[in-house]
Amino acid sequence: MPQSSAPKNTLRASLPGGVWGVVATPFQGSTLDVDLDSLAELVEHYEAIGTTGLTVLGVFGEAAALTPGERRDVLETVVESTSLPLVVGVTALATRPAIEEVMAAQAVAGPRLAAVMVQANSARPEVVTAHLDAIHRATGANVVLQDYPQATGVSIQTPALASVVNACDFVIAVKAEAPPTSVAIGELGAAVGVSIFGGLGGQGLLDELMAGAAGAMTGFSYPEALVACVKAWHDGGYEAAERELQPYLPLINFEQQAKVALAIRKECLRERGLIKDPGVRLPAAAFPEALRKTMAVHLKEAAAALAARTTVGSF
Repeated sequence: MPQSSAPKNTLRASLPGGVWGVVATPFQGSTLDVDLDSLAELVEHYEAIGTTGLTVLGVFGEAAALTPGERRDVLETVVESTSLPLVVGVTALATRPAIEEVMAAQAVAGPRLAAVMVQANSARPEVVTAHLDAIHRATGANVVLQDYPQATGVSIQTPALASVVNACDFVIAVKAEAPPTSVAIGELGAAVGVSIFGGLGGQGLLDELMAGAAGAMTGFSYPEALVACVKAWHDGGYEAAERELQPYLPLINFEQQAKVALAIRKECLRERGLIKDPGVRLPAAAFPEALRKTMAVHLKEAAAALAARTTVGSF
């Protein structure tokens, strides 16, 4: 039987488990304007396949490359296109700009806003605690605390991260993306009473579930596989989850290549017809044409796996 991923302190609020899809921001044309029509279709797809909720304006949503007006337009489109609960990313590491971002998200998302995702901005737990406390006092928002040193350049030790969570009762989840993620998730699960999610495109999902993760909060061009894997884990344990995810592992690994992961994922989403244009904004790197044949092989395998699953009525 699968290990329990329920928070240890059931009296404390915790973000629901499952798969929270991290939404890419589609752009279009040579000007790379935000493609709101593609965005609407993409989030409608996420809802149709059974995701728990959506994470919008995260790192893979290229939020740091969007103007405040574009971030508002993206969030408005998501709110209008789906009924799913939302976690909205905060790009700023400094407190005052972060508060402004949270307030802007609250103005658009209203009660649909389950939490804002705030990145650990210091290796010192007292600094992170003060940062989160100031945000919460100013906005009242619940927080998903993200540990993603690859994006922030900040490395915080797991015991220090746990102390932040325990000091802030408005933190309702942790997104653990500091490798080895399964080790961090296991240690956090023993120390805090909130849901813990893996990310990184689902590369470590099976190990993370075994370590006690509540699910995944990540992007992948075949999110159906992540949804099926997490459901199978809760219904039948590791073997069932592994059967669901195994056919997609080559594509998951392919998508998570350093420096070009975002461009690869967007190209895969375009190939699936989920967005119209795979463009990325600087400083993100463009899709390397040398990878196109390899991508086609992995996408064909994933499409066949999804078709077989659909044929037997799993979706």
